[in-house]
Amino acid sequence: MITNTLNTNEVKNAAGSEVEFTRLSIADRKTEFALINENPATPHRLSISHSESGNGVRRRRRSVVRIDKTVVSTVDSITPVKVSCYIVLDTPQGALVTGTENVNVLAEILSFCATTGAASTVLFDGTGTGAQVLLTGGL
Repeated sequence: MITNTLNTNEVKNAAGSEVEFTRLSIADRKTEFALINENPATPHRLSISHSESGNGVRRRRRSVVRIDKTVVSTVDSITPVKVSCYIVLDTPQGALVTGTENVNVLAEILSFCATTGAASTVLFDGTGTGAQVLLTGGL
């Protein structure tokens, strides 16, 4: 289980600076964290959830890690708006003996978003190849 306080560089912003969260709630297959010292009018949340369906070789697990951040619009400086980003890992739990392929697809999506073709440095600033297509709507 993840610790109740994420304050040792588990989460970083675009500048590579630590963003600290504390656990708000935990249920059977879901937990939610809030930014430490967040403004109640602009919540900043990290959530993790899991669900399973099917049985036997058709059993699947859907796991979601999600960040939701409410900010004030830069257009009218009044309207609160929410920005969300999440990763979903949908795996055939009943049909794979090991998690090797799960690890492979996770590594591929993370590297696509956080690196460029020529570099091996992890980028938090949105300049990774996959991050650019997400941010610009490109193909």
